[in-house]
Amino acid sequence: MTDAPPPENALTPGLYIVATPIGNLGDITLRAVDVLRRCDGVACEDTRVTGKLLKHLGISKPMWRYDDHSEHRDRTRLVESMRDRAVALVSDAGTPMVSDPGYRLVNDCRAEGIPVTALPGACAAVTALALSGLPNDRFLFAGFLPNKDKARRETLEELADVDTTLVFYETAPRLTKSLAAIAEALPNRNVAVARELTKLHEELRPGLPHGLIAYYEAHPPKGEIVLLVGPPPERVASPEYAEQLLADALRTLKPSQAAGQVAKATGLDRKELYARALELRSE
Repeated sequence: MTDAPPPENALTPGLYIVATPIGNLGDITLRAVDVLRRCDGVACEDTRVTGKLLKHLGISKPMWRYDDHSEHRDRTRLVESMRDRAVALVSDAGTPMVSDPGYRLVNDCRAEGIPVTALPGACAAVTALALSGLPNDRFLFAGFLPNKDKARRETLEELADVDTTLVFYETAPRLTKSLAAIAEALPNRNVAVARELTKLHEELRPGLPHGLIAYYEAHPPKGEIVLLVGPPPERVASPEYAEQLLADALRTLKPSQAAGQVAKATGLDRKELYARALELRSE
């Protein structure tokens, strides 16, 4: 007696890496919905979070928790199951493997000859970079900064000579500490804070570290944050971005101070910036 052939619409057994929305549920791709509907089960960080997404999509699937704390034997069982099942791997939000668990699972699948497919989709780091106005011809994604002050400072010092935009993930309670560390280790850098991306209260706030610290001390942030740091000031900022910095600096500084601060950070002419600062102030 031979095994029955798989249904016509069944997915090929293997691992499917599925990007999910970072906030706005409308950002789920048609291909992601199709794979989630047709797979045999979903491996996820938190079954409660993924359960809400599946319910929104009208999908019911077995879910298995998989995160950085999963034991080797759990990963081995999961890989073995993919010999005859299609398993979708999702994170709580965004693209798995980008500061999320999963690379060990991918390595084990490849070692065992299990097919691996990745579906592109939402990614907070790339979305923030597109919004920031900072140079994006090259960038370095550096994940989360360390929690301890000394380790955070040392990490930033190691990156000081990297001539490109730096992208970090950060939590709201640690934001001002990280901004202060950036001001010390990476002086005169343009910075942008991207918060609650794709959600109702999405915010992209450019500025210099001390100005942003003053703002967020007065307006404590909430939600998920992407923190971007521009390249060293030898790469002159565009006039458009400098004007954004100038407008932000004028929230807490006099026009002369704001012009001096932005000129130092961008390499643009201080007198021209001062004239524009007076115009912005009068507006």
